[in-house]
Amino acid sequence: MNILVIDAQGGGIGRQLVTKLMERIPEADIVAAGTNSMATNAMIKAGAKRAATGENAIRYCASQAQIITGPIGILVANAMLGEISPIIAESVGSSTAPKVLVPTAHCNTIIAGTKALPVKECIEDAVDRIVSLYGGEEN
Repeated sequence: MNILVIDAQGGGIGRQLVTKLMERIPEADIVAAGTNSMATNAMIKAGAKRAATGENAIRYCASQAQIITGPIGILVANAMLGEISPIIAESVGSSTAPKVLVPTAHCNTIIAGTKALPVKECIEDAVDRIVSLYGGEEN
């Protein structure tokens, strides 16, 4: 199964997602897509099996993904200091893949009904949900 991890800026959330996913689902085909080379490199160092950088790469990978994960800002045009272009946001939003997103306050988007948890806890929950989508049981 193809799991696409998208991130921007320094790639910190993407790096943590890749690390946890590799621990829990080592056989998964984890693809990292960064808006910039710094984000992509952070996810490569965490163990992503394949990686690409930039708007077109993210658009293409989103159309091929079976699960998409990353910070909530990947759905918001101009989020992450403008690194999420309208094309990236539309590509992620239009993908038929389930999206498991990490809520952050950095994109001026507040999701009602969620609690302000530490990012580490949000990432753990995201990985639990991806493991469930991937095959139901933890390895």
